[in-house]
Amino acid sequence: MVQTMQAPSPVRLQEKQYPQWAFFQGQFVPIADAKISIMTQVINYGIGAFGGVRAYWNADKQQLYVFRIADHMRRFLNSGKFLCATLPYTADDLQRFIVELLRREGYREDAYIRPLLYNATEDITPRLYDVKFDFACFTKPLGNYIALQVRACTSSWWRVEDNIIPARGKITGAYINSALAKSEAHWNGYDEAIVLNQDGHVAEGSAMNLFIVRDGAVITAPVSDNILEGITRRTVLQLAREAGIETIERSIDRTELYIADEVLFCGTGAQVAAVIEIDHRKIGEGRLGAVGKKLQDAYFDVVRGKDTRHADWLTPVYA
Repeated sequence: MVQTMQAPSPVRLQEKQYPQWAFFQGQFVPIADAKISIMTQVINYGIGAFGGVRAYWNADKQQLYVFRIADHMRRFLNSGKFLCATLPYTADDLQRFIVELLRREGYREDAYIRPLLYNATEDITPRLYDVKFDFACFTKPLGNYIALQVRACTSSWWRVEDNIIPARGKITGAYINSALAKSEAHWNGYDEAIVLNQDGHVAEGSAMNLFIVRDGAVITAPVSDNILEGITRRTVLQLAREAGIETIERSIDRTELYIADEVLFCGTGAQVAAVIEIDHRKIGEGRLGAVGKKLQDAYFDVVRGKDTRHADWLTPVYA
């Protein structure tokens, strides 16, 4: 009897896994090698700062654009000032590291960049003096961080107050406040949380700024109301003014959320998203409204390089 050999199964090519690279301790290393000790103060006390930057893929131009990288690095270094942290790098150095990381990954899709400044000192006394801060960075593919239409609730957790932990910067340990609010919303069946400040005014979402629309005007809390000094927030305000929409920065009461024509979240992660329900109350028509649609479209046209009026906000990754 002639024995027949079974044909081998076709070999499936393994998809490229991201991320592959990190910038760590002054050099580009495989992501698996970017590790810190459990004894560091950033692990034990959350003493650090971080940034969140997006890069958007334009398929027509075959180009990846980093959005407002200079502004993000400026805020990142400002966050470090709250911690008296110094790094041996300039803002321009950090921008070069980020662009090189993205090139090494070779993304042909939207991506997220996470720069980190952390207290690398291995000691049990929480402090900002006689310590060593270091810089690290990684990237990852990222589409929508949250859906572009979400349901939210008012959190029982207040926004951290600026004289307790600086609210206008991105301080690592402060984001337990975000985690508590976000998790409470999730456990209560909502997509997102809205947090109030110590005065009972609306501050922002769990990790994004907030706008309301009333009588055609776009209203957002001032930076003195314990909100992050958001770069996307600043972008949306400018795009609104350019579209002839009135913009107002003032404190917002909780009850104004319920009678607003529209409510919007915005941020590097959130982008521009409609909040269609808050605390079981439908907002406006219960969908993305006309003002939100105009701002959302304008935002995505700018970040993908389709609207060239703000080409200076975009840093191309590939030559």
